Amino acid sequence: MDKKRILVVEDDQTILKSIREILELEGYIVDTADRGEEAVKKSETNIYNLALIDIRLPDMDGTKLLSMLKETTPKMSKIILTGYPSMESAIEAVNKGADGYLVKPIDMDTLLNKVKEQLRRQEEEMKYSEEKVKEFVERRIKELESQDIKS
Repeated sequence: MDKKRILVVEDDQTILKSIREILELEGYIVDTADRGEEAVKKSETNIYNLALIDIRLPDMDGTKLLSMLKETTPKMSKIILTGYPSMESAIEAVNKGADGYLVKPIDMDTLLNKVKEQLRRQEEEMKYSEEKVKEFVERRIKELESQDIKS
């Protein structure tokens, strides 16, 4: 299994460092950004499987960043982190493409479970897509072969 790449976008350096260390101990390749624009630039040059995004960043709202990252890396799973939970922010996050929503202070076991769950789902979706492509190609080959026989 190839190592999964995770982007952590968090302006609180203590939280950022803690999350990074925990994820690296689990074997993930972790990249960090403390601003939304930095995260967008990194996502344009790197492929990430998952992003953990603070809802309040110095240069933009985390929900805005969700939409921007969807443009650069559409298949990436995205989890919002917030110290200011509300029903409105949770609904907005989901509507903008968040795959999860965690409240600070973050329980690291909960975070790891959420990350693993999202990466497992992503893997299943990829496998399903690959199987569908394979079925399509096999069916198309049979169709073409039957046309050659008729010709």
